[in-house]
Amino acid sequence: MRSLLWALLGLSVVPQVFAGDTLSTKGFQLCMTDSAIKVNKLDISYTRSTRALTFDVAGSSSKEQKVNATLTVTAYGNQIYSKSFNPCGDDVHVAKLCPVSAGSFSAQGNINVPADYASEIPSIAFSIPDLDGQAKLVLQSSESDENLACVVSQLSNGRSTNVKGVAWASAGIAAGALALSGVSAMGAAGHPGASSSSPGFGDVMGWFHSMATNGMLSVSYPAVYTSFSRNFAWSTGLVSWDGLQNSIDSFRQSTGGNLTNENLAYLTSLNGGSSSNSSSTKRSLDMMRRSVQLIPRSDSNSSSSTSEVDRLKELAEELMIPSANIFMTVLLIFAIVVGVVIVGILLFKVILELWALYGRPSDKLTNFRKDYWGLMGRTITNMVLILYSIWVMYCVYQLKNGDSWAAKLLAAVTLVVFTLLLAGFACRIFYMARKYKKTEGDTAALYDNKETWRKYSLFYDNLKKDFWWLFVPVIIYALVKGCIIAGAQGHGLFQSAGQLVCEALLLGLLVWNRPYARKSTMGINITIQIVRVLSVACVLVFVDELKLSQTTKTVTGIVLIVVQSVLTAVLAILIAVNAMISLFRENIHEKRRKEAEKANRDLDELTPLDARESLLIDHPERRDITEMSKFNFTGPYEPYRDNPNRPDSAGSKDRLVYADYGVAHSRSSSHESRHDGRHSPPIEGQKPTTAGFGMAY
Repeated sequence: MRSLLWALLGLSVVPQVFAGDTLSTKGFQLCMTDSAIKVNKLDISYTRSTRALTFDVAGSSSKEQKVNATLTVTAYGNQIYSKSFNPCGDDVHVAKLCPVSAGSFSAQGNINVPADYASEIPSIAFSIPDLDGQAKLVLQSSESDENLACVVSQLSNGRSTNVKGVAWASAGIAAGALALSGVSAMGAAGHPGASSSSPGFGDVMGWFHSMATNGMLSVSYPAVYTSFSRNFAWSTGLVSWDGLQNSIDSFRQSTGGNLTNENLAYLTSLNGGSSSNSSSTKRSLDMMRRSVQLIPRSDSNSSSSTSEVDRLKELAEELMIPSANIFMTVLLIFAIVVGVVIVGILLFKVILELWALYGRPSDKLTNFRKDYWGLMGRTITNMVLILYSIWVMYCVYQLKNGDSWAAKLLAAVTLVVFTLLLAGFACRIFYMARKYKKTEGDTAALYDNKETWRKYSLFYDNLKKDFWWLFVPVIIYALVKGCIIAGAQGHGLFQSAGQLVCEALLLGLLVWNRPYARKSTMGINITIQIVRVLSVACVLVFVDELKLSQTTKTVTGIVLIVVQSVLTAVLAILIAVNAMISLFRENIHEKRRKEAEKANRDLDELTPLDARESLLIDHPERRDITEMSKFNFTGPYEPYRDNPNRPDSAGSKDRLVYADYGVAHSRSSSHESRHDGRHSPPIEGQKPTTAGFGMAY
């Protein structure tokens, strides 16, 4: 099993030519209470090239006493090295611990690790990110074998999957998807029913949200996966900014918040006075937390469970964001993004107006000039739709754990406003669909009517005409998912099981209906949903109630990283391919427009032998011939079409104008002459008017 573990760990990293050569500890935690010797410092490092293990320990003792020391190193739940020694012995002699003097002491020493022990440490341990190991030093009385001190320190090789480059790369992928979606939307402008390219910005951001929230559940993650999921926290709005955090702290303090342990200054003090967001700072805080979690599992039979840990709080604090500031941080980041969008659209509007004074913008840009307010509203609505699940999660978390009444009020108001906004659009689209169904027999006008498409297509542009309604279950899915993640913090099993049910139901809905208009979009979205289901199923392995080994959890975490990384890379490749296609291939919507213009050119000169009358040529799609009988009748009066004519009444008809005399003859006549004329034989060459033909206008 150990060899299998190291093999899978090796798959998670790219081989490096210059691998690290040192394993060292970061921070420490006491693993026993009421110890006779107080330890204040513990630094241990191992150098592979020299096989030298160096330690530096400092503390205080109430009396002078002789001790024996035991140093144990474990990795992924397996003990890889253990050494017991007498500080007064010949093989390992530590003068400062021989004996331990009363008062403060400080001791350094070196241990030469035998070659047979050194060979058991795999080379991958020096390059694998987020090494899940610990070093424990126990001091015992040489006279009574009583434990006098116990210290545990997290083992690290200085590498982590939480890399700034990964976060920037993922942001670049999202930016590329956004640009491609914009180009696709401009190309489809004026072409109702045209679906956008995939993967789009919403697809990519939804996938990043899934990877980020997979690391926010209250389960016992392996360290490597916790660090990996942190790379995508930016997509949920968790962006650290010291000035912003200080402003939020002041806002909370003035509105009833408790800043005792929930402020930026407190988090900075935990990190040695630095508020930097460097990887080393984050790893130090993370290692301190993981040490606390590892101690009960290794040194006692305590039933304490990490399923009660608030992972969302831990993630925020590792990013130097106090947990009470989470919602306000996301709210302000969202407000900044909305402000940038508004300013960008208005600036583009001003540029077009200046252009119009000295030139003539294209028709697409002219449409933008006329409808820039509508574009602004649709853009903001689309942002709300993409972020809705994340917004629900943060609002529920604030309402459950927040301390500022003003922040809670903002969370409640924005949650209601965003929900009503999406519900309002859904009701309006259903109303339009019902209207078209009643008047035209189907809902195709949602796609064919240019004005309707322009206003509402952002909700269903990628869906087939028969499945336009599918956006409603997706909104409900986002609402329920956000409530489960935030509302059940501290209950990892419920979070994981609830998410698995949500993801499985959505997957079943997509597979059963296959609702997407393009096969490529169908394949991408169903693949993403399958990986989401598998990811949540893997997260169930991390639940403490299942009592699985740390090795199993680590292997599962590595597999999860590989699968999610591969899918992310595939999305990036597809975005690049779509970009190349859009650059070098003729726009399909422009091509259809030109073909339509060519087919309709010089229609008055058509002859029976004209090629455009050939049965072999593709003709525009036409409605069912049965619908043509409605041509002469307006919709509201359709129910009266087949009713028999009422018999002539005895009332006066002097003011009536009959079509055959008043229009065709262009003259007036008396009632008698008109009455007689109605029964006169038709004029030569004139056909009687019947339903659906004749005088339609």
